[in-house]
Amino acid sequence: MSDPISRRSFSSMTAGVVVGGAAAAGAGLDTGASASAADPAVADDRGKAPTPTAAPRPVEAPFQRDYSPPSFKPSWKRPQINRLLVQDFVIYAHSELDMVKKLLDREPMLLNATMDWGGGDWESGLGGASHMGRHDIVEYLLGRGARIDIFCAAMMGRLEAVKSFLTLQPALIDARGPHGFTLHFHAQVGGPEAQPVLDYLQSIKHIELKPNPFLKKAPAPGHAAEKAK
Repeated sequence: MSDPISRRSFSSMTAGVVVGGAAAAGAGLDTGASASAADPAVADDRGKAPTPTAAPRPVEAPFQRDYSPPSFKPSWKRPQINRLLVQDFVIYAHSELDMVKKLLDREPMLLNATMDWGGGDWESGLGGASHMGRHDIVEYLLGRGARIDIFCAAMMGRLEAVKSFLTLQPALIDARGPHGFTLHFHAQVGGPEAQPVLDYLQSIKHIELKPNPFLKKAPAPGHAAEKAK
């Protein structure tokens, strides 16, 4: 079995899965120029260095109403938050508290903004921090007023909150958060603080757990343990 991976590498892996899946479906995550604009492997006829290929533009799925439109007509008096800014905030919320603070100070309404990574895989900054087991980022976001959900509660070890959610709707035991991460997984990455929650979830529905990706590696002979980032 391979060694557990660090927080940073796990974050990169998760983002890679999301980005890769979106790109394969023709929906990239950046707002740069079209990928067909220039071939990075070929210089132009004036001998200039190759022009890097920008990430493909996000593609909105085609849609046409086949039903009567709602009677309420939104006025759109205020501009929506920039999509690229939302994307960056959600990505940074997986691992970089300083950037989370910086972007929230710049645009406080990012707090509950969500990103659709493709196919309805919606994720907020709180959601990203939760499935990464980042107690520090989650606590900061909650302190700023982020809307807690059952996945965050599980990771943070809030047993009574999780019990309340499941009492209200028992089917939530099978709910999945961003990128399909299970409720059990969120409790698992929460570490010792969330162990009572994990035990409770297992008592309701026992599942086979994979190794916690955020545990510190066992020290190799003669070397200090590698600290999970």
